[in-house]
Amino acid sequence: MRILRITFVAFFILIAAALILTAGRLNTAPALAADQPAAALKPIGKPVAITVPLGLPPVPIPADNPPTAETIALGRRLYYDPILSADNTISCASCHGAETGFTDRGSVSTGVGGKKGARHSPTVLNSAYSDLQFWDGRAPSLEEQAKGPIINPVEMATAHDAAVARLQADPKYVALFKQAWGTDRITIDRVVKSIASFERTVLCGNSPFDRFYYGHDKKALSASAQRGLKLFLDPKKGDCASCHTIGEKYALFTDNKFHNLGIGADIEGKLNDLGRYDQTKNDADYGAFKTPTLRAIALRAPYMHDGSFPTLNDALSHYIGGGNANPHLDKKIHALDFLTFDERADILAFMDSLTAPLPTEIGPPPDLAKAQKPATK
Repeated sequence: MRILRITFVAFFILIAAALILTAGRLNTAPALAADQPAAALKPIGKPVAITVPLGLPPVPIPADNPPTAETIALGRRLYYDPILSADNTISCASCHGAETGFTDRGSVSTGVGGKKGARHSPTVLNSAYSDLQFWDGRAPSLEEQAKGPIINPVEMATAHDAAVARLQADPKYVALFKQAWGTDRITIDRVVKSIASFERTVLCGNSPFDRFYYGHDKKALSASAQRGLKLFLDPKKGDCASCHTIGEKYALFTDNKFHNLGIGADIEGKLNDLGRYDQTKNDADYGAFKTPTLRAIALRAPYMHDGSFPTLNDALSHYIGGGNANPHLDKKIHALDFLTFDERADILAFMDSLTAPLPTEIGPPPDLAKAQKPATK
């Protein structure tokens, strides 16, 4: 009898173990099939090596978002599609349009319902090389930057969950996310990672300056632009390259740092926008804004973080006058009124040489091209 009791106990233990294992398989298998774990949010598809034009370095790529043909194509569509905005009128391209150097014509951005932002749209061109995004550096990556305008009440004004639900209800997008990410489930992280992958292809190089400086084509720049380049580099003249950097092998035309130029200061030196300081609370960042690249600068009027200068000549004149006085004015800013009018014209000619034709594949997909909002704000 004792042997029989032991046998029954062993039998029931084996049955219980089998049921536990079966239940575990039933509970876990569907979850894994439905979606990838959060730590494995990597795209699938055909890997892409982003080709950079003359004058630019390799594009930095985050480990968790390597570019693929599918995510770039999906991100391009999301960038130009107003589906992410509350009233279906505003896309990323509404304020960062290809025809205007991936910024817009308004001094400040215009969002849903005609609401006005507080700052001019920074260019997306070469933003892949920026250590921090936005004028005040509040986003550490292109992925995080892309989240901001969607939820901002004066831009797209859509909660992330609502934006995802709208995409999830569109069979076309469900299929595209399946191709790009290997899952039917759309998430805000996959949305912004796709947009960021596209934005890393929005590159501007191979300009007349690049062909002259890096391609050694001495005919690529006019005589005036060549003189302007020398003035741009000369620390005793323009000294522009101390912030708008030109390297031995490539030129980003930005030091990726933040500087106070006195933009927005009143006659008493008080600033109406504190810039980077609002993020860091560091006195050294008071009224400081990120140095923008000068790539395609001739296309990107108006200028400065508040769009206060209608022309490049107006922006140059600000530096000629030594900026606007305020207690936190950057030490690099000083009057350049010793530059002759001819020298100023040469600097402007050089800056014109930083514009180059952009590739067609970074413009809107053909079926969305007609839906784009003209950048004439």
